[in-house]
Amino acid sequence: MIDVSRSKFEELVAEALDLIPPDLAKVMDNVVVVVVDDPPEPDLLGLYTGVPLTERGEWYSGVLPDRIEIYRNPTLAICETEADVVEEVQITVVHEIAHHFGIDDDRLHELGW
Repeated sequence: MIDVSRSKFEELVAEALDLIPPDLAKVMDNVVVVVVDDPPEPDLLGLYTGVPLTERGEWYSGVLPDRIEIYRNPTLAICETEADVVEEVQITVVHEIAHHFGIDDDRLHELGW
């Protein structure tokens, strides 16, 4: 396990978000990305909670933002170097944003994520 401060980990998440293509970032809607130290259940590196863009209809208004949580401690537990952390954060951010776009785990695995 590598030790990366919370502030540095938050920077890595922000950098991963900056790698999202501008055309995709533009259409992300009503979603917040946060760093949380520990997940609600073991072995999670990230979690998307909300209503995917593909499921939103005319009824969708005045709702709280969707939430993407990136979990610091389990990520650090599986990484040996800071480069590993950077890579794992990028993968996790892409994975959770894909859920925001309505892509499920089965499809992500088919795509190699």
